[in-house]
Amino acid sequence: MEAIGSSQSCKDVDVEALAVAVFKDEKASAGLLKTLDESAGGLISRVIETEEFAAKPGETAYFLLSGKGLKAGRLLLIGCGDRGAYKAAQISRMAGTASRFLRSKNASSIAIVPRADGEAGKIAQTAMVGAIMGLFEPDKYRTKDKEQRELQRIAVVIEGGDKKKLQQGSERGRIIGEAVNFTRDLANEPGGYLTPTILAERAQRVAKKFGLSIDVLDQRQMEKLGMGSLLGVSRGSDEPPKLIVMKYEPRKAGRRKQNGLLALVGKGITFDSGGISLKPGENMELMKYDMTGAATVIGAMQAIAQLQPSIAVVGVAPCSENLPSGKATKPGDILRAMTGKTIEVINTDAEGRLVLADAIAYAKKLGATQIIDMATLTGAVSIALGDVNTAILGTDQILIEQVIEAGREVGEKFWQLPLDDEYSNQIKSDIADIKNIGGKKAGTITAAAFLKEFANDTSWAHLDIAGTAWGDTAQPYRSKGPTGVAVRTLIEFIEASARQNGNR
Repeated sequence: MEAIGSSQSCKDVDVEALAVAVFKDEKASAGLLKTLDESAGGLISRVIETEEFAAKPGETAYFLLSGKGLKAGRLLLIGCGDRGAYKAAQISRMAGTASRFLRSKNASSIAIVPRADGEAGKIAQTAMVGAIMGLFEPDKYRTKDKEQRELQRIAVVIEGGDKKKLQQGSERGRIIGEAVNFTRDLANEPGGYLTPTILAERAQRVAKKFGLSIDVLDQRQMEKLGMGSLLGVSRGSDEPPKLIVMKYEPRKAGRRKQNGLLALVGKGITFDSGGISLKPGENMELMKYDMTGAATVIGAMQAIAQLQPSIAVVGVAPCSENLPSGKATKPGDILRAMTGKTIEVINTDAEGRLVLADAIAYAKKLGATQIIDMATLTGAVSIALGDVNTAILGTDQILIEQVIEAGREVGEKFWQLPLDDEYSNQIKSDIADIKNIGGKKAGTITAAAFLKEFANDTSWAHLDIAGTAWGDTAQPYRSKGPTGVAVRTLIEFIEASARQNGNR
């Protein structure tokens, strides 16, 4: 995919189709819309005046142009609602709508005109990310009626913008968008096609291609480290567990030492049946996406390797299946984590926190000074926040606020839930140090309270992405299925942290 940032006039961009943002109550009698209307023979003013096109978010109007004035032979108007509400999320969605719609019309080259206020390079990046994300389809294994069209060239046009910054922003947007789609592709893989071993192999290919160092711990190595919590989950499966460790180090060693080490930790349950505490059969096929946390880590590391921020990052992904068998951990069993802490297993379907416990402990062993973990951890988070906001909890308020702000910058929403000490009382066990569930009340919070036992005094934030990692319905800007949530936020957080330290 060729990503271009252009400062040309819309009239001069040499593409097959032009996509333009239009706002509520906007008229076609001035500015860019007037120029376009003249090329469209007055069609734009007519659809606006007759209210056939009211510029509602996601609304489209499509024209084949026969008039003079534009190199593009096709024009797509995309409604963006109120201009005052036109922020990063809306820019990204406008661009995603453009790429999806125009690909369906067999366009091979398109130009997107976001018409947003702000720094041109950042706008180009945001629009390109959205456009690339719009191209993802979950039809990898379909043999008929498959989406075969391919966009070869996408340009983001901001007339009069700095050409170098526009190109840099567009290229960065391509890198980030492809990382998000890589994450979505992993999350969409069936459990039979993405075992822990295969997921580790995919991570190794990413590391080799983009210059990351990688280590994959096997069962014997985990046994030596005392990772009884993670191994207790994998016990019921014939597939061996893996602990993926990907490392990015900036070129300047002095910066590395100064900035410490950020760890991204992601749950990698490649299929979750619930174990002995078996899930209901309905919708169990969706439990292939229970490794989305791990996929998010790998996707983010892919982008980080290319963007090269000035802070060191390690990605840790504990990977296992959770299946019932004669060897499986049973409710009432006691597991001993890497830290020595003992865990009473009340419900084997609360397995994500068990694998994360040892992964967080291992990240600390590697020297992590900040930890952000992400996981499709609890069904309770969907009850609390639906599919709009990702829950965030943690021990470092500054870190939490920085993640929330990074999400706001890229158009992803996070909502902080409390983590008062009283919630930890719910996970106290009568026969072990802690138990793996705290009852029906505050399920998302008590799951985080469990993880807090292993993060301990390290700066730590936890993202429960169970409600936001999967979209049940298609949108004009996005297919149904995996969303790739949090990849963009993590990259923005890392780059913002690098900027605060005086170097990108």
